[in-house]
Amino acid sequence: MLAIEPAPFPLPSIPMHEPVLVREVLDLLGPEPGQRFIDGTVGLGGHAAGALGLLLPGGRLLGLDCDESALAVAEQRLSAFRGHVELVHGNFRDIAAIARGAGFGEADGILLDLGVSGLQLQTPSRGFSFESDGPLDMRMDGRQRTTAGSLVARSSARELERIFRDYGEERYARRIARAVVAERRRVRGTRDLAELVERVVPRRERRIRPCTRVFQALRIAVNDELGALEAALDAVPGLLAAGGRVAVISFHSLEDRIVKRRFRELAKAGEMEVVTRKPVRPSASEVAANRRSRSARLRVAQRVAR
Repeated sequence: MLAIEPAPFPLPSIPMHEPVLVREVLDLLGPEPGQRFIDGTVGLGGHAAGALGLLLPGGRLLGLDCDESALAVAEQRLSAFRGHVELVHGNFRDIAAIARGAGFGEADGILLDLGVSGLQLQTPSRGFSFESDGPLDMRMDGRQRTTAGSLVARSSARELERIFRDYGEERYARRIARAVVAERRRVRGTRDLAELVERVVPRRERRIRPCTRVFQALRIAVNDELGALEAALDAVPGLLAAGGRVAVISFHSLEDRIVKRRFRELAKAGEMEVVTRKPVRPSASEVAANRRSRSARLRVAQRVAR
């Protein structure tokens, strides 16, 4: 197992994050002893632990994540599989180079579980959540320079409007952007931003917290999440062995549309076969036990013979 550097963000005492659609992922990817799997978003190791239990004896798993704090937790959680798992601090946009460097040139399965984890949301200093006050950070990788705060402080109203509209699908993107620019000297943390958005958005539009879409948009922009997803999906066919499968769990429509479109393009090109014609959704019992799973969508595609 590769050494993990000390986590740049504090590790709070929180319940272990519950991964979503675990049974469905394992059923559709079908890990078998001796195979090689890549978890491109290993997070806290939930899906990886389930896969490794089926890959042994003889199997190996490569787990990468851009969040060092998550990797530190995953390293502990997967310690029983030492010798069969490698953990790498890296973004899945570089999945091809990382996989080949680790000897995973032809994998039997690849998983991408998108979105944020409970660890990130429940650490106020990370700035992902508006439920508690914290700095406007939102970096998944502490090595990044751009933060949500720097975007809020430096972006023009037009650029902020684009971010809120394109990445948050926010109806009031222009109104919010102009308010942020007018008051940004007073927007110092997550609570300041959330309160500003709630003052701007009409009450009749509050089916969900108004700041939900704004926080999503800033997070996506800070981490270039959609660009990274596109790059990873472009690399997948070259990393899978014939018959190997890729599974992607998305949590909002922007991600899901990218996955759906790319799978269809790869199928049309004769490189992949779409396994899930419609996205697999969590069961009612899973949603009841884990509220975060309610928006999850799972799509799977299979590499055809070369």
